Amino acid sequence: MWTMTMRPVRALWVAACVLLAAWVGVAHAQSTQVVVDAMGRKVTVPVPVKRVALNFNFEEFTAVAGVDSWQRVVGISRTPWESWRPAIFKRYAQVIPNLQAMPDIGHSEDGTFSAEKVIALKPDVLFIAEWTYSAMETARQQIEAAGIPIVVVDYNAQLLERHLASTRVIGKVMGTSARAEELAKLYESEYSKVLARVPKNAARKKVYVELAQAGADTVGNSYSGTMWGKMITLLGADNVADGKLPGPWGPVSQEAVLAADPDVIVFAGSSWVNKPKAVRTGFDATPEEIRANLKPYTERPGYSSLKAVRNGEVNVMEHGLCRTLFDFVALQYLAKRLYPEQFKDVDPAASLKAYYDKYLPVKYSGVWMLPIKP
Repeated sequence: MWTMTMRPVRALWVAACVLLAAWVGVAHAQSTQVVVDAMGRKVTVPVPVKRVALNFNFEEFTAVAGVDSWQRVVGISRTPWESWRPAIFKRYAQVIPNLQAMPDIGHSEDGTFSAEKVIALKPDVLFIAEWTYSAMETARQQIEAAGIPIVVVDYNAQLLERHLASTRVIGKVMGTSARAEELAKLYESEYSKVLARVPKNAARKKVYVELAQAGADTVGNSYSGTMWGKMITLLGADNVADGKLPGPWGPVSQEAVLAADPDVIVFAGSSWVNKPKAVRTGFDATPEEIRANLKPYTERPGYSSLKAVRNGEVNVMEHGLCRTLFDFVALQYLAKRLYPEQFKDVDPAASLKAYYDKYLPVKYSGVWMLPIKP
């Protein structure tokens, strides 16, 4: 039984507990860190991050944060992964239990990106690609007004500093900084080694790239100043598409291709859905299938006279190898076709397999890059 003299003691004890609980709550609420994203923005995020929304760069997130971090992901933009790269998505769905049923926050390019869906998921942070961030000003203002920090990542700019900053900020936010630093150093090292081997005074070769999505009877997009076009320029070659497109991508007239007489031709393939005439690359592709699908492209009117066709320098590359944390592999392959002597000991397919084996939870298989001539 409590006595009158014990009541003040109890009151003090209760008050102390209330104060302690309040202090713990404040301390938890103030447990934050400031990170710098790919755009140089300082963003305050809670620590630890328990709920994540992810707009793009799914494989980069997986490599940096680890497959277990997907347990904290509560929503993604499904279209850029499930629809653009269905064979890849399918394999990740087999090793990420919550991926198949993951809520969709929409996609900026088709107008479905939804601030309301993001806010309803109550994430501690939203990772967003720079191109989505720039395009969705109203949505991002709504998300930030709801108290959800936005961290921008950018592998699409194809700038070394942005690749590194994006990798490091994912690691910082997700608590995997050591893994992120290892990957950043790997990328910087491999990227720099490729450029260091490119001969300074070699004759400039001409390269033509085309998206091989709709069959040889349809001229697909080429690229200038971005994606494959930027890689070609970076490697000291001349891009046939430069000066021939109204924007960063679009078809190049076949008359212009024939007039340019490229030294190297690259067709970009992938595992697109509902594209029966596409040149298929990736996990399920075989050399025999790829070379059979490439053959009709070499039989276009006038192509038999092209230098690249005569010399067997017609190639296919997985379109998804461009603008990623492992796009140094694409640089290796292009450099090897342009400068075979300087890169004769470089094996891009082995580089990609090693990356998959160490940093990704799915098994490497299939064919991702290949010359038409065995």
